[in-house]
Amino acid sequence: MSRLVVALGGNALIHRGEPGSTEVQRHNLIGAARALVALDGLGHELVLTHGNGPQVGFLAIEADAAREIVPPPPLDVLVAESQGQIGYLLAQALAAAFAERGETRSIITILTQVLVDPADPAFGAASKPVGPMYDAATAQRMAQEHSWTVAKDGSGWRRVVASPRPLAIVEAAGIRRLARPGSIVIASGGGGIPVRRTSSGELIGVEAVVDKDLAAVVLAGCVDADALLLLTDVAAVQRGFGGPAPEAIRELSVTEAQAGVADGTFAAGSMGPKVQAAAAFVGQTGRLAAIGALDDAVAVLSGEAGTRIVDR
Repeated sequence: MSRLVVALGGNALIHRGEPGSTEVQRHNLIGAARALVALDGLGHELVLTHGNGPQVGFLAIEADAAREIVPPPPLDVLVAESQGQIGYLLAQALAAAFAERGETRSIITILTQVLVDPADPAFGAASKPVGPMYDAATAQRMAQEHSWTVAKDGSGWRRVVASPRPLAIVEAAGIRRLARPGSIVIASGGGGIPVRRTSSGELIGVEAVVDKDLAAVVLAGCVDADALLLLTDVAAVQRGFGGPAPEAIRELSVTEAQAGVADGTFAAGSMGPKVQAAAAFVGQTGRLAAIGALDDAVAVLSGEAGTRIVDR
């Protein structure tokens, strides 16, 4: 039996352009859960994590709209809220998918904090897209009204926030104890709740959203994963993503992946962190990392779909 860390993109749960309702997420999670159960059916032990870009952005909009009644919470609290929201919906969907097969699993969602460096230069350069997609005019209006930073993301525009590098998972020991055959652990959702540790050992939340793919590498190291799958809403890593003739890439060496991140071939706000994370995992462990569509999870693992990062 191999242990897989599987990271689900937030946009795989709310597809681009869809409303962010609970009903939409429940519907999309039916297919997501079946794809994950198929991996389990091959005998793999699963540790799951997920993005929260759309969800945490929606929560921020809701909080801002109610600011005259209730003071809006900081981003770290919104990340915690999104962990609970998505973890709850994902756990229910998984239980239902196993029930379809006449099976049960122990499904455990862990509220997870991730340590970051308060001096990380990312705090001076917002780059992580959150919330819904806007056209250019709407994005500029929202930026003025809410004092946001906005940036282009594919064919549209989104709010961007600081995204420091994850250093360690606070709950790592507990996650390792819970990750065992017969159980599915959901951890480090949305990249984890960003926190810093004071000189006295106190944990304090930080106003940021950590990239879930980079945090998935930390999670994979925590549980000694045999493979890392980064599953999203696109079939493979592409050259020319968003352009008139994108080209799917079936295999990238660690060196090619790192070069593509450095020169902007893989955009910092979208595919770049996934490629960077996959290359980091392979470089550190020599094990398998792959990127592809959630619906193709089994084929991505086998190499029949998606993009593999290889150690050469």
